[in-house]
Amino acid sequence: MFELDHELAQDIVDRAMAILPCNVNVMDSQGLILGSGERQRIDTRHEGAQLVLANKREVEIDEQTARTLRGVQPGINLPLMLDQRLIGVLGLTGDPAQLRTSAQLVRMTAEMLVAQRHMRVEQRWRTERTEDVMAMLLGDAELSPRLLDEARELGLKPHLARVPCVFELAGESNAEPLTRWLQSRVADSWCLCSGAGTVLWCRPTAPHADDLQLLGRLEDFQVRRLGVGDPAQTLPDLRRGCRQVRDLLAYGREILPTVALLQLQRYRLPSLLWRHRDDDALDEWLMPLQRVIAKDSNGQLLATLRAWCEHDGQSQLCADSLGIHRNSLRYRMERIAELSGVDPMTLEGMVVLYLGVRLTAV
Repeated sequence: MFELDHELAQDIVDRAMAILPCNVNVMDSQGLILGSGERQRIDTRHEGAQLVLANKREVEIDEQTARTLRGVQPGINLPLMLDQRLIGVLGLTGDPAQLRTSAQLVRMTAEMLVAQRHMRVEQRWRTERTEDVMAMLLGDAELSPRLLDEARELGLKPHLARVPCVFELAGESNAEPLTRWLQSRVADSWCLCSGAGTVLWCRPTAPHADDLQLLGRLEDFQVRRLGVGDPAQTLPDLRRGCRQVRDLLAYGREILPTVALLQLQRYRLPSLLWRHRDDDALDEWLMPLQRVIAKDSNGQLLATLRAWCEHDGQSQLCADSLGIHRNSLRYRMERIAELSGVDPMTLEGMVVLYLGVRLTAV
């Protein structure tokens, strides 16, 4: 429930006294003076305000009446309303007969200021609560009917299919401009700062979304790389997708530092294994490639293997990308088979070496 505070009350007083030749007081719903041109009266009780609060109407106080009340001077006291609720009292010191017109204008201005502050508070609360609910929807909280109902009330549309994306920003870049731009550009976007220098973005699925084109428009926001997951039809799928795309970004940061756009569809298997990179079982996958690297002094064989993987084992495309003849490529592949102990021309051998290449930052 919104209540007056010292800052707002004094702002009302200062604005009114800048144009009126009289003292102004603003009291809270208990009759305590929160703002005044006479600073020594702040935080004292105003019995005239208590009369307004008790009777819910204007109270004019003349010289004779003022002498019978504590903490009161002659003047006029008016109720301050917000959404038809009495939240405080506005008091002007002086002859009531001369202040009636001015008092009404000041009250109107004061209630406008109160309404604006209330709106800002409500907007700030709504923004913070929306972020909290999004975090619960994407985190480990139970997807209870109550949580889903609140998400719908906040306009989050939890039923929409979405694509999870993670932006990594350069250095100490501020993520707020990026989140504002994304939300203004794509309706019903969910944006959360998911860690230092990263923004989690869950956008509604679009049939013709061009992530590479989007990345090109984000230079002003200091975006270093973008990880894009799979479309998720349900919230449990979206939660899983967010974890996958975070792993994808971590994999790209270490293994593919020059690649700006990382798509889970392309790097699904290596990014999955990257999460388990410290497991002993992965050493067996990496050992054949490590034997090649140990004898590959100029990096030629590793470059050949990377090209072989990039072109799905298609000899001519691989040779063309390396600028060599197919016979030279065949010689290199034979040398790789000899050193690694596996044949890259077979499916099993290609899988082993492919995973080794994808998990090695060399």
